[in-house]
Amino acid sequence: MKIGILSRNKNLYSTSRLVEAAEARGHEAHVIDVLKCYMNVTSNRPTVHTKVKGEDSILNFDAVIPRIGASITAYGTAVLRQFEVAGVYSVNESIAITRSRDKLRAHQLLARKGVGMPITSYAHSADATKELIKSVGGAPLIVKIIESTHGDGVVLAETNKAAEALINAFRSLNADFLVQEFIKEASGSDIRCFVVGDRVIAAMQRTAAEGEYRSNLHRGGQAQVIKLKPEERALAVRAAKVMGLDVAGVDILRSAHGPLVIEVNSSPGLEGIEKSTGKDVADAIIKYIEKDSLKGPNKPKGKG
Repeated sequence: MKIGILSRNKNLYSTSRLVEAAEARGHEAHVIDVLKCYMNVTSNRPTVHTKVKGEDSILNFDAVIPRIGASITAYGTAVLRQFEVAGVYSVNESIAITRSRDKLRAHQLLARKGVGMPITSYAHSADATKELIKSVGGAPLIVKIIESTHGDGVVLAETNKAAEALINAFRSLNADFLVQEFIKEASGSDIRCFVVGDRVIAAMQRTAAEGEYRSNLHRGGQAQVIKLKPEERALAVRAAKVMGLDVAGVDILRSAHGPLVIEVNSSPGLEGIEKSTGKDVADAIIKYIEKDSLKGPNKPKGKG
């Protein structure tokens, strides 16, 4: 197969591992920077172009693996849609990526399907600040920018007064945000479940560094292998399916009332999960593509 990996940096761990895994299984892999692509939107022959050594080149792939960063979601998914229009298989579809990137939309879809989550509220009016805080059980609580990633734009408010000030500050910046219940019993830890197809192929527990409440590894969090409970495994797979993602990192908290989904990531990093679990996640993704792409170009999964 000829596989295109849509990534802005071929030297990133996740990108280079996917190239390595694809080539080890006899495939041809090319890393493509979506911002350097341009599209010919036509009903007869939709194509994606880039320049190779200054010359125009039409990109022809049997399958693509989108590794689209949050800052370029709009253009990145537009390029991916063009591949989809041309009948190219993508392991994650553009609509599924945009669903997962919009935290409000993602939470609404998960709620509709009865997927367990921390209590979450959203409002536009400044008049509803106290009601927002009360609806999630009061402080401490989390205020989360709707399009945040990697823990950026996620803030803990430890008192109601701090929560009011934070919410009003975000409103003054015209930022869209959610207010969310703080799960104290999680003790600064969460579980990253790496879902490929209909199963969790690897899982790690991430624990926040001292003085930090976000468990993201690039913020100093520590990772270790963890044995999932059956209900956690089932919840992770279900959450990925609700988003319509075939490859996803589903983040779960262990709470007093069972496992809760806090995020579904459409471009989960491979470094932390591979190094902490010893699992060859990149190889599992390529194997899945080999099998799933035989069905032909993907059709959008899920709704919303």
